[in-house]
Amino acid sequence: MTMKSATRLTRFGLACLISAASPAVFPAFAQNEKVVTKPSFGPAGLSYADMVDLADKAPLVAHVRIRNIIALKPVQAGIVPSGHKRLFVEADVAGLIRGDAGISPIVTYLYDAPIDARGKIPKLKKAQVILFARPGNRPSEIQLIAPDAQIPATPAEVDRVKAVLSALVAPGAPPRIIGLGDAFHVAGTIAGEGETQIFLRTENGDPVSLSILRRPGQAPHWAVALGEIMDEAARPPEPGSLLWYRMACSLPGSLPARSVRTLSVQDAEAARADYAVVIAALGSCGRTRPPA
Repeated sequence: MTMKSATRLTRFGLACLISAASPAVFPAFAQNEKVVTKPSFGPAGLSYADMVDLADKAPLVAHVRIRNIIALKPVQAGIVPSGHKRLFVEADVAGLIRGDAGISPIVTYLYDAPIDARGKIPKLKKAQVILFARPGNRPSEIQLIAPDAQIPATPAEVDRVKAVLSALVAPGAPPRIIGLGDAFHVAGTIAGEGETQIFLRTENGDPVSLSILRRPGQAPHWAVALGEIMDEAARPPEPGSLLWYRMACSLPGSLPARSVRTLSVQDAEAARADYAVVIAALGSCGRTRPPA
């Protein structure tokens, strides 16, 4: 690094250090140390849910090449998770995957790098990484949305990130689910026959509902509808799809009492059993890290 570059980097670093002292400015780093994050340079093997968690919350996603790093002294770094060292990073933007095209070609940010048994940090200089971030106070400053919101920019990971972002902004993309609405159950004319419909509450108010059908001698059949009407083409979501993520990572494990408050005891029990079919079919969300 040249003397001129070092001077400029230090000047930016001092500005960031002042900002980092305020939780309102750097909320991703002003957090309780009890939060557990993966001790790795760029979490390897992120699940689909992990990737969507990061991409969905990041207004800025960039492919960058790290130019320089400065390890901050403890008195400058503030509260840093155990086993990590806080770095001030300067990076060249190789490509903007999501966000404002007016971003500076060189960006700076803070990153908590894991240290090994000898107290050494990974070799980050010249590394190409993907950042999930938000804009800072200046075009050249950005803030990671989480301490581990930096992942290796392998071709496969770049493609995965682009696919997730495309799904998030596609027309008719499934909305964020914030809870369960009312459930209704209608028993059939013969034993073992019935239908349950459960409405989901969404962040933007768009209608989403579940339908579970039971027929004697058959496995329960369920489907999800994005719209006012449940048509015959409705199906369960494909595992690893955005709709599957919205449901598997957001729905509670059981039907709450408020959703069946208007039903008879018998119908409420049937609705709960049908909802359990949906939860079992969705399976585990698959998160391996705290959501951003």
